[in-house]
Amino acid sequence: MGCVSTAAHVGGSQVLGIIPIALAEGNFVGKTVGEELRVPTMQDRISKMLDNSDAFIALPGGIGTLEEIFQIAS
Repeated sequence: MGCVSTAAHVGGSQVLGIIPIALAEGNFVGKTVGEELRVPTMQDRISKMLDNSDAFIALPGGIGTLEEIFQIAS
């Protein structure tokens, strides 16, 4: 995700990273480019993603990625 967001940002696109507070405080994420929005829960993250996005790109991930794909598609 870091490479994609950096390339989009360098190319002039708006980049918004939506990160649950627990992950942000636990140092599980790398350097954020663009704007960062911290939310209380993963459910809030998905809701904010839906509210603030024009398109989605799904990169290989785990169960959480599948959950996000299914919620966005429904």
